[in-house]
Amino acid sequence: MTQQVPSSLTGPAKTETYDSRYEALDLWPTGTLLDVLLESQLGAVASVKAALPDMEEAITAALPRLQRGGRLFYVGAGTSGRIGLQDGVELIPTYGWPEDRLVLLLAGGDAALFQPVEGAEDDEEAARAAITTHKAGPDDVVIGVAASGGTPYTCAALTCARAAGSLTIGLSCSPETRLLREAELGLLIETGPEVVAGSTRMKAGTAQKVALNMLSTALMIRLGHTWRGQMVDMKIVNAKLVRRAHRMVQQLTDCTEAEAKEALEKAGGSIKLAVLVCFGFSPEEGRAVLEQNAGHLRSVLKNR
Repeated sequence: MTQQVPSSLTGPAKTETYDSRYEALDLWPTGTLLDVLLESQLGAVASVKAALPDMEEAITAALPRLQRGGRLFYVGAGTSGRIGLQDGVELIPTYGWPEDRLVLLLAGGDAALFQPVEGAEDDEEAARAAITTHKAGPDDVVIGVAASGGTPYTCAALTCARAAGSLTIGLSCSPETRLLREAELGLLIETGPEVVAGSTRMKAGTAQKVALNMLSTALMIRLGHTWRGQMVDMKIVNAKLVRRAHRMVQQLTDCTEAEAKEALEKAGGSIKLAVLVCFGFSPEEGRAVLEQNAGHLRSVLKNR
């Protein structure tokens, strides 16, 4: 087998290397194949643990910027970019994150959501233009995701955003990469070679999904979008979520179903405000105390 060259030099990233253990993969019984694929996925999840101290540092650095009204940027190409976009867009309904404070940058634009766009991940100028167009600034948090750690589009976007004063966080599944060097804070989640060489939609994709879920969820919790383990800033956008909102208000306040419905109507569909209405606040008083406490129900209801 050809000797592997460190990814920091001219050779392939660790995520792109070949593992001879899987040479006869197509000949294995299906049950064995599934066992191996599952094992690789479990290993990918376990690999996130080593990055927890760096993730904690990133959350600590991001919080004051977001508390001042900064935006969250997700930047990536291909699988990594789509995983980043999924994580970001789900913050809107789940935690009520404002749409105008979320910037999703995928190499190749919207067309790349459904099919590859030739050359998009190599277009550094497009990345710089996107960051400049969105006027990234000191209160913004820009998260770049690249399994190889060397995707030109993602790296260039972080370099440009860092020069503008934004906090830049680079998530790579390969060590000693351009992304980790150019980001202010690097998160290395080393997943190694894939079962199918270079298919980073597998181990690397799983690890990225887990890491981004953890990072964004921890940020939302610290920003006050939960109370007592509930999504109190959830947007009620369908019948299922209407029923969930009623249950949440009942569980959080020990009110009846009828009282929960009435409170939500008075609160204009805001679960957080409906909770305060159930505890005796008028909608106007509730809005005022939430603003005074940066939206944290825990601070308003600290004695409950």
